[in-house]
Amino acid sequence: MSRDALVSPGHLVVSQESVAGLADGRRITRWTFGSRENVTVEVLSLGARLQAVHAPDRGGRRANVVLGCDGVESMLGAASWFGATVGRYANRIARGVLPLDGLIHRLATQEDGHTLHGGPDGFATRLWDGVPVRADRRVGVRFRTRSDARDQGFPGNLTAEVTYLLDAGGELSITYRATTDAPTVVNLTNHAYFDLAGEGSGAVLDHLLRVEAARYLPVDEELIPLGPAEPVAGTPFDLRRARRIGTCLAEEHGQTHRAGRGFDHTWVLDGTGYRRAAVLSHPASGRSVECMTTEPGLQVYTGNHFDGTLTGRSGRPYAAYAGIALETQHFPDSPNRPDYPSTVLRPGEQYRSRTVFRFSAE
Repeated sequence: MSRDALVSPGHLVVSQESVAGLADGRRITRWTFGSRENVTVEVLSLGARLQAVHAPDRGGRRANVVLGCDGVESMLGAASWFGATVGRYANRIARGVLPLDGLIHRLATQEDGHTLHGGPDGFATRLWDGVPVRADRRVGVRFRTRSDARDQGFPGNLTAEVTYLLDAGGELSITYRATTDAPTVVNLTNHAYFDLAGEGSGAVLDHLLRVEAARYLPVDEELIPLGPAEPVAGTPFDLRRARRIGTCLAEEHGQTHRAGRGFDHTWVLDGTGYRRAAVLSHPASGRSVECMTTEPGLQVYTGNHFDGTLTGRSGRPYAAYAGIALETQHFPDSPNRPDYPSTVLRPGEQYRSRTVFRFSAE
């Protein structure tokens, strides 16, 4: 096992090692970076994946707060989205139908007949090229991949890049960029599941969640948005003040039953530009993570369908509500919804998106 290290000012270190191989002989690389006194992050070249975040609690005890699996078979299968960079299009495109400039493109679909997270062979299962980087007293890794025209049915050759950078204070920045040579759609996000009590600790129903949004997108039985956003007021989706997740899901509401008794919905974030989207906290440990983003929406998924068949790095199975995903992104099915913010990218333009997770304890 080879390991190389890059030391940056502020006692931040980046190391890399080869951890596993694919069937075709290519190797998967893990980069570990951060501060031994505070937050340390692990990312993998497979899926440009956030595999672990080791963060201290109020007593200084560190634990991994991100769900993940070690086995390649799991990461290419049932756990393919865990921590991964998903695309070309995060979330759902109904029936795999992509209308663009008067043409209809037929996309690859999953078993339910819709295109989810870029299709059955999306970015999460790709081996990305990665290099260590440092900038402004931060260290991390920059990943790149190329998606050829007609990949999963999408038009245009696309070059995508995602950069993870961590500072000594525990702020993890994830920046996305993409370019194309023909009109296409792009919607990238990170699909990490958080458990601030520590990976494999159990259900996150005791976590508190605040989302900066006065509206959300109701969905049909197949989790496709019904249309215009609706007010969160008077519903379990009203998270404008921090609320216990278990309390919200215990309320009777037809929408929370669409996703197996839980959240799998997009909140329409207040404001524009770079701003706070959400705060997730765990009172018992004191850990919290603040989410900032440039994106218009936040998809919250409470792991409703975890059934214990996947075992995490802790050696414990993931049952329902074992983690919560905070996916900053554009809205589901935007290509078929002219009233939603556009996700079209054209030649000569650059797709840019930034999300920051600030880890702290008190």
